[in-house]
Amino acid sequence: MPLTDMPLDDLRSFRPDVAEPNDFDDFWNATLAASRAAATEPRLVAAETPISQLIVEDLTFSGFGGEPIRAWVTRPRSSEALPAVVEYIGYGGGRGIAGERLQWASAGYVHVLMDTRGQGANWGSGGDTPDPHGSDGASTGFMTRGILNRDEYYYRRLFTDAVLAVDAVRALSFVDAARVSVAGASQGGGIALAAAGLHGDVFTAMPDVPFLCHFRRSVEQTPEHPYREIERYLAVHRERIDQVFQTLSYFDGVNFARRIEKPALFSVGLMDAVVLPSSVFAAYNHLASADATIEVYSFNGHEGGQHAHWLRQTQWLAERLGA
Repeated sequence: MPLTDMPLDDLRSFRPDVAEPNDFDDFWNATLAASRAAATEPRLVAAETPISQLIVEDLTFSGFGGEPIRAWVTRPRSSEALPAVVEYIGYGGGRGIAGERLQWASAGYVHVLMDTRGQGANWGSGGDTPDPHGSDGASTGFMTRGILNRDEYYYRRLFTDAVLAVDAVRALSFVDAARVSVAGASQGGGIALAAAGLHGDVFTAMPDVPFLCHFRRSVEQTPEHPYREIERYLAVHRERIDQVFQTLSYFDGVNFARRIEKPALFSVGLMDAVVLPSSVFAAYNHLASADATIEVYSFNGHEGGQHAHWLRQTQWLAERLGA
């Protein structure tokens, strides 16, 4: 795959004027307040797993509208309150089987892997959280579910789940509530951007090749799915273009980035045909943070830096924790 987008020098200065609704903050403040009012106490039970050197637990917490969301909690055996990393999952995946992801816990963190409502059947080992909401006619996948109305759009529920996951994790007795970071790759990176932009008490944000940024450019120019779900929808519903992009403006990673003041570590692959590098830089270049870094993987596609980037994340996060 050749370079899919702009030259790197141009990307570093790419700061497009992305539409932001006047009531963006009011919309999200009301959404989160309603779901927090419906929340119940998180429930944590031991997971069935042969893993003995780490503690693995099954967390159920309240997400959008008080609906139950599942997560795996994997942590060291420690009597101290530890920093935590809340991780969100890529498009179509679920939290999988207990104990599949041990890296962050092995590095000394409480790792919380949030399930993605309604997803989990496209790759990996499955998910355990339904999305009990229907929608009008949508194209295949999740990108166009409820896309004609910001209140009904799928990502309103998912982003709310992500923010309330941070609430739930900060309340756990074995977590240092002041040091809860958010992370994820692809869709997970886009969710991490939303969580960091909406939750004022996130410690750091680590979006890896983040999806769901600069929707207009992404839908018009990305050659691969999932953005083509929206393209396909608009090819059928020709009269709904303005309405669709008005909805998407409430969920654009660029608009969340504008609100992130905490340290942030991004990554981008310059040969990425799933998430255009320009969409990643559009968000990165709008960050409000004074402590922001982007790792560029010049000859990688959507896989980005993989384990090499995780090693960079651990180094970067340890520096901010003073370790």
